[in-house]
Amino acid sequence: MEGFEEGSPVDRESGNVVLCGASAYEEKYYFNPDFDKLPESIKEDLRIISVLFVSEIGGIFLMEFNGDGELMFRTEAKDSDYNYDDIGAGLMIKEIRSSREEFLRDLELFYRVFILKLPLEEDGDADR
Repeated sequence: MEGFEEGSPVDRESGNVVLCGASAYEEKYYFNPDFDKLPESIKEDLRIISVLFVSEIGGIFLMEFNGDGELMFRTEAKDSDYNYDDIGAGLMIKEIRSSREEFLRDLELFYRVFILKLPLEEDGDADR
């Protein structure tokens, strides 16, 4: 991806902190070691989501946190990649967000509390 340095947990272009990602081009999975405190089962779920995404859609897939602690999905493909399914990418992201809503919300809470060191809001996250 433009602006993404291999091995760097921060995307230079967006300033987002990369949680994990996968590339269909290099057939590689990346997990940010800053999140090693996550349970192994969650790390495995993240790996499955990322690798499954690029195996079905192609291109590059990243899960990253923005400055507010929101988990963002980002995907793109090389201009020469005519097999990349742009419409399928949008649909698959929508499906992940829908089927894994609680899992993703818990990741955001983890990031806000343990990484950003924000106070735990008792009512704030319940409204989401």
